[in-house]
Amino acid sequence: MIARLFILLLLALQPAAFAAAAAQAVEATIPMQAVRLGPHSYFVQGLPGAASSENQGFMSNAGFVVTRDGVVVFDALATPPLAEKLLKLIRKTTRQPIRRVIVSHYHADHFYGLQVFKAHGAEIWAHRLAEGATRTEEAALRLAQRKEALFPWVDDRTQLREADRFIEGDTDFELGGVHFALRHVGPAHSSEDIALLVKEDGVLYAGDLVFRGRVPFVGDADSRAWIAALDKLIALKPAILIPGHGAPSRTPEADLVFTRGYLTYLRTSMGEAARNLVPFEEAYARTDWSTYRGLPAFEEANRVNAYNQYLRLEQEGVE
Repeated sequence: MIARLFILLLLALQPAAFAAAAAQAVEATIPMQAVRLGPHSYFVQGLPGAASSENQGFMSNAGFVVTRDGVVVFDALATPPLAEKLLKLIRKTTRQPIRRVIVSHYHADHFYGLQVFKAHGAEIWAHRLAEGATRTEEAALRLAQRKEALFPWVDDRTQLREADRFIEGDTDFELGGVHFALRHVGPAHSSEDIALLVKEDGVLYAGDLVFRGRVPFVGDADSRAWIAALDKLIALKPAILIPGHGAPSRTPEADLVFTRGYLTYLRTSMGEAARNLVPFEEAYARTDWSTYRGLPAFEEANRVNAYNQYLRLEQEGVE
């Protein structure tokens, strides 16, 4: 009788067991290493290039800050399996609970892993301008594209998690004796860009406002506002800057100024062409891109950046 009840119990538990196994079936096998940059601050560095099956979507950076009362995570990477891998690295560093995740902005490579941290009790923070970003038609289309491009790491189990708390602007907070400065620096790369400064460490997590060592993806962003945002980051005077993509910088001002220079050059060259009614193809062909041509992502991003800025500046009626 007891044996029969045991068998019935196993049969009853099988669906749940299969579901749990399915949820854990796919793991990120791409190498990932947590690098310490301050007494409390760590980061993981994504690989160069666009998200692909070769890099399993690991092409953006994320970070975490360990305090005596818990962990603050900055961005959640591009897939749930990558977030699981990041969580394991955090667990090798500390057993403190994950208190909150700060989302720099709601682009797919920075927030698709949120469900992992939410399942471990983290509170998700983002800027108010990101509210509803997961419920748009564009978000649904992007998820469909990622399911195709990054399957099986992005699939039907991938959830687009919205923030639990939306901040309105600049916000300071303290956790476990460590002081944090959240700064809204959008609209720039996105409307809701947030940067995070860990005051005791002098470490600035800048998100995609800075693409160190590569041409940034600007698209149709407001380049004038982006330049102002970079000025805001320069004023924070960080000792170390962690960009959204690429290696950390121990000369933050130089890298911030370089990105600002690229954006200024885009505005100047494309703005002059738009103002003088020079067709885009002609303007692009005669612009000297030699300063940036040798950088990673130039071929993928520069022409798109220039075209979108040409259209935006044409509409703005550049001064």
